[in-house]
Amino acid sequence: MNVKVIGAAGGEVTGSCYLLETRRARIMIDCGMFQGGRKSESLNRPPTRPEPRLDAVLLTHAHLDHTGRLPLLPELGYRGPVFATPATIDMAELILRDSAKIQSQDALRQSRRLEREGKLPKPPLYEMEDAQQIISQMRPVAYNKPFPVADGIVATWVEAGHMLGSATIKLTVNDDGCTKSVIFSGDLGPRGVPILRDYEPFHQADAVFLESTYGDHDHRPFGQTVEEFVQIVKNAVATGGRILVPTFAVGRAQLLITLLGAMFRRKLMEPFPLFLDSPMAIEATKIYVKHREIFDDQMKSYIAGRPLREDLKTLKATVTPQESMKINNHQGVCLIMAGAGMCNAGRILHHLKQNLWKQEAHVMIVGYQGYGSLGRKLVERHPMVRIHGESVVVRAQIHTLGGFSAHAGQSDLLNWFSAVAPSKPRLVLTHGENKPRQALAALIQKRFQIKASTPGLRESIAL
Repeated sequence: MNVKVIGAAGGEVTGSCYLLETRRARIMIDCGMFQGGRKSESLNRPPTRPEPRLDAVLLTHAHLDHTGRLPLLPELGYRGPVFATPATIDMAELILRDSAKIQSQDALRQSRRLEREGKLPKPPLYEMEDAQQIISQMRPVAYNKPFPVADGIVATWVEAGHMLGSATIKLTVNDDGCTKSVIFSGDLGPRGVPILRDYEPFHQADAVFLESTYGDHDHRPFGQTVEEFVQIVKNAVATGGRILVPTFAVGRAQLLITLLGAMFRRKLMEPFPLFLDSPMAIEATKIYVKHREIFDDQMKSYIAGRPLREDLKTLKATVTPQESMKINNHQGVCLIMAGAGMCNAGRILHHLKQNLWKQEAHVMIVGYQGYGSLGRKLVERHPMVRIHGESVVVRAQIHTLGGFSAHAGQSDLLNWFSAVAPSKPRLVLTHGENKPRQALAALIQKRFQIKASTPGLRESIAL
């Protein structure tokens, strides 16, 4: 049995992808896009020669860094099933269609520039028909029910607490009469965050592939982060400042909407104008409503007492570009949630360009910012940034609220692993920059006497 780490390795956080091979079958777990700077994104181009045949693809969740390269598979000849939870399928359909649209738009802009320079145009990474093809191959699986996915391989999806529909996958693999169990954590979420259920750990495994995005520290406690969020909003409202929130359309947008509604319900402040300036986030919110059955008990109780929309009468969803541009004409305080979450694309770039140079403006960073991204530069307090080819001075107040992260911090990662540690599995740490990955490896070795592997990109691991 062999696992090849095709992404999120060697210090790279994005691009999650594993290829598991036995004598009888070959399956892929996730097929994510590399994101961040140009160096990371250059890894997305498919190989000149296709990988050998695949029997199945399994998804832990729908985020682009776990699904974004899926549309490349049909081009390489794959027509087999893509297994995922129902909510993940709905979210992946939304995310991949959006990605295909962006790929085509970006390629068109680049091609025009290249043609002006007398160079050959650059094709998109993939197009809408490629996304539609792989979406048509998706098949739903239930939580907590073992399901045969390939010859000799049975998979079980359990809650990961990271986003709607997210899962940790355990494979029970029979190869040449020998049965082994392998766990792929996917992305784990922090415990105790509204809307989502907490992660469920496994208690036995022969091998574990564990994410390590925040392996070197804990986030600020969620309750304290909410208090900080409320105070920033109050201060901005008092001074008439505009609040910009680069928002991941799936997960973070819905959490912030819930918190703002709760603020108004509890009368912590008078309602003021809110803009959800993200067509994708608007559609994702509809998917959340569709899958209320997998909300946590607290959220189910909260919306049973009174619909959240009753508290959000000042929230305007801006779908068209024209509606988005009209926000610039708004006078007075407002809060704008717009994608992309790492400020590497989307409508947030226009709002940042219009407001970063204003001292009264506030920017709230509420999620992970990939190395080289504009969001990371804001977190690192760069005095000047470039947006759409123009230099923009940063005078706005930048707030980093790590407690809203959808990723488990160090303590939650250790807590999740502690359930399976007594079985002494082989441990492989992926999906983390080198510093947090090495810190988590050292702590696990000290606490559980288990030495972790930290593979490089495209490294193969014999199990």
